[in-house]
Amino acid sequence: MTLLDHRAEGPASAPPLLLGPSLGTSNALWDKVAPELSIAHRVVRWDLPGHGGSAAGLISAGATVGDLADLVLALADSLGIERFAYAGVSLGGAVGLHLAVHRPERLSTLAVICSSAHFNGSKPWEERAALVRREGLAGLAESADARWFTSGFTVPELVDDHRRADPDAYAACCDALAAFDLRDRLPEIAVPTLLVAGRDDPATPPAHLREIADAVPGAALVEIPGASHLAPAQCPEAVLTALRAHFGGPAGRGMEVRREVLGDAHVDRAQARQTPFTARFQDFISRYAWGEIWTDPTLSRRERSMITLTALVAHGHYDELAMHVRAARRNGLTPEEIGAVLLQTAVYCGVPAANSAFAAAQRVLAEEDGAS
Repeated sequence: MTLLDHRAEGPASAPPLLLGPSLGTSNALWDKVAPELSIAHRVVRWDLPGHGGSAAGLISAGATVGDLADLVLALADSLGIERFAYAGVSLGGAVGLHLAVHRPERLSTLAVICSSAHFNGSKPWEERAALVRREGLAGLAESADARWFTSGFTVPELVDDHRRADPDAYAACCDALAAFDLRDRLPEIAVPTLLVAGRDDPATPPAHLREIADAVPGAALVEIPGASHLAPAQCPEAVLTALRAHFGGPAGRGMEVRREVLGDAHVDRAQARQTPFTARFQDFISRYAWGEIWTDPTLSRRERSMITLTALVAHGHYDELAMHVRAARRNGLTPEEIGAVLLQTAVYCGVPAANSAFAAAQRVLAEEDGAS
């Protein structure tokens, strides 16, 4: 049996994660995201029929998204993967939605990126399929940047993939999009679901992802500023942060621990201030500091709080110190124990440093007393 062409990365024993592409692209769409995800997952990214390395003959005119989903399941079966997490962009996201409705036993978690439960009716896709069957893909490839990215941004390799795709297979994928509409079935989806929208996406604008989030029980929605239709290529750090938090691994566990130690209010403020510029740093904090260091069972959280207070005093980081005094209280330290830690810093970090530290800590503790 001919299978979809694919690329596997990460430990074979890690939890499997399948990544689906958008129409006109190849698995190179995930080049800036998949290697990082493969640290904690067995990542398998696949190509649509007639795209990348997949044979055009895997699909024919009148195809459906269900046909593509069957090809994905055949690939998973060939790799010995019974149940998997899944993320897909646009048409790849539609495949994920179909699996969540029709084959929920195969999915553990779902992320739908820059996609929709319907693609604005059948007519535009029927017209595009007819155009491609008649004239090929050269004309559409010329306008790919405008459909995929914000002004001035491009990924030449993906545009080349668009130009090289098989016209008949591409048109058959258009047939699948024309027939796709799962709006009535969305409330049936029971797997944990994340929707990721590009705020500047003209093809599947945030309202399409919000429609899914509102209908799928417990679904979460993330909007990425500055991202258009191919968000994993244009804003990989922001997409990576969202996927790590959703699929687990160090960053997912790290976000949980970060909230437990620092409190929801602080973390929510930090997330609200996140921009594409700071997204990679926020991911680093969640993944490394909170997902690896603070989760190490060698030291208790009480002990880590005492070490952290000392280090912050030593370097004069008094704003951070105030935050970690609150965290120390959450981790079980009493005001007397916090005072004892700061007193010891007077010996090893200097009296002026300890003086400033006591002042900062006293303000925090007084605020807590006033709130209680």
